[in-house]
Amino acid sequence: MTQTKTAPARLPAIATTADGERLIAEIAALMDTLSSIIEEETEILRDGRVAQAVALGARKAELAAQYYTLAERLKANRAFLAAKLPETLDVLRRRHDAFRPVLQLNLTVLATAHAVSEGIIRGVANEVSRKAAPQTYGLSGRPTAPATMRPVTLSRTL
Repeated sequence: MTQTKTAPARLPAIATTADGERLIAEIAALMDTLSSIIEEETEILRDGRVAQAVALGARKAELAAQYYTLAERLKANRAFLAAKLPETLDVLRRRHDAFRPVLQLNLTVLATAHAVSEGIIRGVANEVSRKAAPQTYGLSGRPTAPATMRPVTLSRTL
């Protein structure tokens, strides 16, 4: 049995400067929307409201997927856009450079929230294991440590 590979979907070529301007404007608008959601998520996470931040995740993922698709189309038509719309493309590039620190800050806050959450879960698991272990003394006269940690179940719906 042979498998056939499907070729990646071809992105539509840009044939006119109006199409190029529309694409660049669409990317800029999408970047603005994505930036505002990312900034909101960052503030929510800084305030410790993780459940509210999670609610933004689906919308953020949807916008990021759209952004990726449009960016790929832009890359595929880079030569045409650079030749016909160099100033407009340069403005978009500067906006993207300004977007990068917003995204970096968000990723840093997400990583911090993840590390704190992981630390809390590990602490709870250690405490549960410690309390569940029999309180006995070993041959040396010191209390024995639990051999294994007990698994902890976490409910994501509170």
